[in-house]
Amino acid sequence: MNITRFAPSPTGYIHLGNVRSAIYPYLIAKQSDGGNFILRIEDTDQNRYVEGATELILETLTWLGLDWDEGIEKGGDHSPYYQSERRDIYHAYARKLLKAGRAYADPTPSEKIDEYRKEDNEKKLPFLYRNHRPETADSSDAWEPGTPLRFKSDPKSVEWHDEVMGDLKTGPEVMDDIILIKKDGLPTYNFAHIVDDYEMQVTHIVRGVEYLSSMPNYLAIYEALGISHPKFVSLPHVLATQGNKKLSKRDGAKSVIDYKDEGVVKEAMLNYLACLGWNDGTEQEIYSKDELIEKFDISRIQTSGARFDEVKLLWQNGQWIRKIYDEQGVDALYDRTVSRDEASIKSNAINPTRDSLINFWPEIAMDYSEDYRKQVLSIIYDRLKVLSDLREYTTYFFEDPRIDLEFLQSNKFIKKLSETEQRDLLSAAIDKLQNVEDWTADNLQNTLNDLLAETGKKPAELFSLIRIAISYANFSPALHLTMAVLGKDRTIARLNATCSAIVNDL
Repeated sequence: MNITRFAPSPTGYIHLGNVRSAIYPYLIAKQSDGGNFILRIEDTDQNRYVEGATELILETLTWLGLDWDEGIEKGGDHSPYYQSERRDIYHAYARKLLKAGRAYADPTPSEKIDEYRKEDNEKKLPFLYRNHRPETADSSDAWEPGTPLRFKSDPKSVEWHDEVMGDLKTGPEVMDDIILIKKDGLPTYNFAHIVDDYEMQVTHIVRGVEYLSSMPNYLAIYEALGISHPKFVSLPHVLATQGNKKLSKRDGAKSVIDYKDEGVVKEAMLNYLACLGWNDGTEQEIYSKDELIEKFDISRIQTSGARFDEVKLLWQNGQWIRKIYDEQGVDALYDRTVSRDEASIKSNAINPTRDSLINFWPEIAMDYSEDYRKQVLSIIYDRLKVLSDLREYTTYFFEDPRIDLEFLQSNKFIKKLSETEQRDLLSAAIDKLQNVEDWTADNLQNTLNDLLAETGKKPAELFSLIRIAISYANFSPALHLTMAVLGKDRTIARLNATCSAIVNDL
């Protein structure tokens, strides 16, 4: 049985690289019968704690469908799941190391440690605290919270296997007397994660390659405690778009929730991040969550960094928007575009009152019925890259556009026609459309085809003229579909308005 964990720090929003470190352990856990995915919070660095960060973590995982089996909000056999509440557990393990002579209290003030570091730098030596180990470290195992506790290293060469990076080894020069318990009585990450993963019976640790340099110290602590370690799965960095450095918050890496609020659907985000540095050896690019669980293989995680490509993410999002509509229908897609008020009622999110549930429609769309919005969505969905494109692409369905003859004349097909020809063609279209009794898309298409034959114009000329006259938009769906949704009265009224404007301009 695979047992994995995601253990983020509540220090701000979760960006894309962080979330990939949740997706892979989730997939690993779900690949085995009875697999267990644990969510715990590493909140021992109280100076970096950000109010609301834990709620963002919960919202992100919930939105992506990364349902944890055990951990905060759910409980389990290994509670508590906030590290700040597990102090006594860490102290018990710390005292085991003290008893074994592998830890010592270190009252050395930080100013003195800075002096040691400066001295070593001046001598062009790597700073290793074990070279400045206080004499008291060898004479007593007395320690009480309030004084930092350090690991007493026994430098030697070590070898280990990483499921992604392969067989690795280092020399004794990298081991050091690292801090286990800080002055405030809380553990460092270096100690806490070892204890927690052992207590929670974690089988795979999935984290970034930045932790590889600390592995010799981690292995030394496992050995000193006499406990076995899980499998290590080190993930190469997610790189910034330029591909020259790690994607990071300080460089503007966006929160996953930012993408959610811009209209990226959860299926696309999960799909994209899972494939950012992994593939199954095929040309497949679109994966459902179930397919990812079935096909994910640690051995196919690449060993080099993966460059974040927002263009690719948005392309996949467009594919998923169409896939959701085509396979599940307009209701499945419409539910993702509801207004803020509607969403607060429908949402099952952990914190549905958080003001992040965006209304993707233009504001005026809220004055129209749900059925009408669904009709609009049904003819425009296949052009959306993100759901928020609805604001740009659909306004003319809800309010009459401003007549802009300059925009009309700038069209490369329409400008081939004189203004008199434009007026006459619009008049012919109005006359023809007024006789359509059953205003359906099929009937409108037949009527437009008849009009094309009667006028002898090219489709690009005639249809572009009518399309812009009723929308004044750079983009609109197929003309007959647009007219069908707008309705007869509105379509003819707009054609008349444009025709009159051309006449007055002649």
